[in-house]
Amino acid sequence: MKKLTCIAALFLAFAQPSWAGPIRLKDLVEFDGVRSNDLVGYGLVVGLNGTGDGLRNSPFTEEIMANILERLGVNVSGEQFRPRNVAAVLVTASLPPFARAGSPIDVTVSAIGDASSLLGGTLIMTPLNAADGEIYAVSQGTVIAGGVSAQGEAARVTQGVPTAGVIPSGATVEREVDFDFSGLSTIRLALRSPDFTTAARIEAAINNDFGRQVAVMLDSGTVQLDIPATRMASPAHALGRIENILVEPELRARVVVDQRSGTIVMGEDVRISRVAVSQGNLTLRIEEAPLVAQPNPFSPGETVVVPRTNVAIQQGQGTGLAEIRGGTSLSEVIAGLNALGVAPHDMIDILKSIKAAGALHAEFIVR
Repeated sequence: MKKLTCIAALFLAFAQPSWAGPIRLKDLVEFDGVRSNDLVGYGLVVGLNGTGDGLRNSPFTEEIMANILERLGVNVSGEQFRPRNVAAVLVTASLPPFARAGSPIDVTVSAIGDASSLLGGTLIMTPLNAADGEIYAVSQGTVIAGGVSAQGEAARVTQGVPTAGVIPSGATVEREVDFDFSGLSTIRLALRSPDFTTAARIEAAINNDFGRQVAVMLDSGTVQLDIPATRMASPAHALGRIENILVEPELRARVVVDQRSGTIVMGEDVRISRVAVSQGNLTLRIEEAPLVAQPNPFSPGETVVVPRTNVAIQQGQGTGLAEIRGGTSLSEVIAGLNALGVAPHDMIDILKSIKAAGALHAEFIVR
């Protein structure tokens, strides 16, 4: 009961009436054209301490290793490779917006074969391609793996994920994204959480800052900024001025439930209509205790197993029937559920039932 009280107290701490307050515009929207691009490449990690791919199970590792050696002038045609210090990997990275040639970026390296660890390995020069098939960066460097693996004759222990690692600043940008940002006459601001009220407030805040009509709301998720009307030198100057404007977002009533961890997150605007809740505890126990019957010594007969089953149903002390009045706020709902003495997982079931009854007026998300 002490544990339940602590959990309920935690919920109540977050359930007290509070408001988000003004938020910077840069934290509410994405600017049109200011985005990153995903990169991917296929490479080889060498220098492993016997933890690489088994080439019988990963023939693609032998193929890429032969290609690399041939490019270096080593003829390996018809040769048999059986090293255990190499591993085939996929290299992924994100090309930041406005990245220039020569800029370093971080990369993630992940084994795709049966290598047991990438600890201590070195990634050989690997080109990174974007969705258009062009090479935008080249990666190479020492892999920093985040796990460890050890094994003996009859046991093995692994902590973390040693088959994946990172290379900080492990890639160099070789090609820039062809995008004329300075030539834009209009820029769209895409709301991360579309809402008509929030979009209208963003429009009003930008226009008030400039003292004239420079922004217009297109829909619940888009506000368009007219660059010439701002009378700024460039789109970059215009965004630099508006990105720190404070706007108070409008939050939708929403309940998010994670069934695996028993986590419940509810917004302040969640309301529940008048409803009655009853929660009880039913335990069903079945035990098998078979009885073996044997014949007397030196007498004809067979050993017989006689089944014995004990079935019991135990009805625990229920929490009774509680009534929640109409228009109840979040803090009152949590207090009412705490009065019922329910655990978080039971609270999830109750919220599901209230939603099914049509009494929970909020978006209900179950994960």
